[in-house]
Amino acid sequence: MSDTNSKGSNGLKIAIAVGVVVIVALLGVVIFLLVGKDKEEPERRNVVVTQDNVDEVVEEMDNQEYIEPGYYEASMNTTWTFATGSDVSEDAYVANVEGNTNDVYFDVVLAEDEDQVIYKSPVLPRGSELENIALDTPLDAGTYNCVCIYHLIDEEQKTVSTVRVGITIVVNQ
Repeated sequence: MSDTNSKGSNGLKIAIAVGVVVIVALLGVVIFLLVGKDKEEPERRNVVVTQDNVDEVVEEMDNQEYIEPGYYEASMNTTWTFATGSDVSEDAYVANVEGNTNDVYFDVVLAEDEDQVIYKSPVLPRGSELENIALDTPLDAGTYNCVCIYHLIDEEQKTVSTVRVGITIVVNQ
């Protein structure tokens, strides 16, 4: 009987020791984070996960903002004005913000005839913007309801998903 009691007692001692080590490690991480806050952040690199740092890495991952793959924030003007149908727009602007997850390109089509593509953009990497847009197909004077169809692409420039945004094109002359 005493042999079983000593095994149970040893198991409890080991569990308590492991608990104390984990608490001390977490306390060390908290102190390190508090003391290191005022210092300039060095370049961030990927971290190799080991038995010693697994809790710290998991906590850091939990605190990072998650951006769902395929997420896209459209940053653009929704009314594009052109002096003539073949001029560069005075106010057309499209950006692929840094927080997006994919590079994009977009096509502008007429809302009533989506087979008629009037503008094809180049690929916009994350963090880039496009201004000075001229239509590929000149339009006569008037106001046109259009659709800007974004193609979110992967590394091989294959479409992952699309986003459709309504825009108005105004041609003055």
